[in-house]
Amino acid sequence: MTAEAVIQEMTTPSLPDWVFPPPEGFVAEDLDHIPDLPAHTELIDGSLVFVSPQRDFHSSIMYVLQKGLLQCVPPGHRVRREMSIRLGPRQRPEPDMMVLGPDVTVSRDTTHFSPEDVLLVVEVVSPDSEERDRKRKPQLYAEACIPHFWRIESTDDSTVVYVYELDPATRGYALSGIHHDRLKLTVPFDVDLDLSEIDQL
Repeated sequence: MTAEAVIQEMTTPSLPDWVFPPPEGFVAEDLDHIPDLPAHTELIDGSLVFVSPQRDFHSSIMYVLQKGLLQCVPPGHRVRREMSIRLGPRQRPEPDMMVLGPDVTVSRDTTHFSPEDVLLVVEVVSPDSEERDRKRKPQLYAEACIPHFWRIESTDDSTVVYVYELDPATRGYALSGIHHDRLKLTVPFDVDLDLSEIDQL
């Protein structure tokens, strides 16, 4: 090796292996084994998706939502935030929040759930994730037969929740309601959340 090559090797930072995807793309199991992968990395269509820094709205609505859901989910159900769902070999998205159905086995070593474990998924839309949260991820959740999906967005003066329910005949989501600042539902369980609470945080 020439002196020039040695100097270049010493001054050029080495890139992690995950910067260079395999020819067939990544698979769901890779997320548990790739070293130094950024936190909350998702797998969508075999490609790694990284998160941007969160806005205050995102952090605040997640706090209000988790606190509210913990108070109203039926016995035996669990609320989890920012954990992934293995939907297939090349699909492992990470919803912002989910509600697990009853009797789902969870251990301290659990890194992801199966779609049959999940009753509800929630996505809080950020500027960098609009396309994924509005289109691709709900499509994947519906194809996996997750019964309920909520999409939460911020407007200039309110928090808006779009509530969807799975149509099993088409395996697609049907919009069942649009709620501003207050979310009051009886399906999939009784819910009454004052989302405007984020303005007091």
